[in-house]
Amino acid sequence: MRNSKQLYRNPEKAKIAGVCSGVAEYFGLETWLVRILVVTGFFLLAGPFIFVAYIAAWFILDKKPKHLDNAQPTPQAFSRGKGWTNPNRGQVKETKVEVKTKVWQAGEPPKQAFHDIRNRFEKTENRLRKMETYVTSKEYQLNKEISRL
Repeated sequence: MRNSKQLYRNPEKAKIAGVCSGVAEYFGLETWLVRILVVTGFFLLAGPFIFVAYIAAWFILDKKPKHLDNAQPTPQAFSRGKGWTNPNRGQVKETKVEVKTKVWQAGEPPKQAFHDIRNRFEKTENRLRKMETYVTSKEYQLNKEISRL
């Protein structure tokens, strides 16, 4: 299996070119921490080297593709009269909630992660209720009888 983790620059979360945000995502750190380290390294350690390395990374690293963003996956859709339709052909992606345990780690604070997970469960419960309502309705029975003909 190929390692899917690759270093990209992320211009959507960028201040200049997205190099620091890309490095932060790659190593699982907060973006602000990487930016502070780069600025500190520029002023205290080797200013010209850090500057040249940043510019080189700007030109060498590819932009992060849109399909790799942490966008919400398309859940199974339920349409009345047609039953379950899944645009992903049976493959529903699960998004992981990354909870950070230390300040410098990337991820959500535990309180925010709890709210996100609770919202996901509420949405799932509402979808289940709609499905149960349809399956127990007379419309479902009628469509089932018509499809048998």
